[in-house]
Amino acid sequence: MFKLNEIKELIQLIDQSSLHELEIENEGSRLTLRKPNKTESVVVTAAPVQQAFTPVIGQQSIQQPQAVQAPAAESAPAVSKQEAGLHTIVSPMVGTFYEAPSPGAASFVTKGSAVKEKTVVCIIEAMKLMNEIEAEIKGEIVDVLVENGQLVEYGQPLFLVRPQ
Repeated sequence: MFKLNEIKELIQLIDQSSLHELEIENEGSRLTLRKPNKTESVVVTAAPVQQAFTPVIGQQSIQQPQAVQAPAAESAPAVSKQEAGLHTIVSPMVGTFYEAPSPGAASFVTKGSAVKEKTVVCIIEAMKLMNEIEAEIKGEIVDVLVENGQLVEYGQPLFLVRPQ
């Protein structure tokens, strides 16, 4: 079961990020957080997976589970035709993107940096664990697609690399 302080922290992270929806399943419980649009109330759901209903906090009362919609395609950066030959390094998990090993330290890589397959390009923090993300390919960083401290989704593009 999720603790109230963990849920509050996740709500703050989503509020400060470009994510529109987050769903986490842990030890038989599922938590879904969805950022409201201008015409929708705040929706937070948390329930055991086997439970027949989902509590909803906000202007709605407890109701039957609703189908979770995928985040809008517009939230993913568009890749232009010029970038078609580039390799995209994507996030392998949901978490917080860090460009450096510690605050105030130099970034692992920047635009124009040369990388090899095992070069660490960033850290993704997930559930208090720091996960080093490697380049996967030899080449040059063409673009960094996210900002330091930004919450990222599974499969979200992080870097564009021109293969060598």
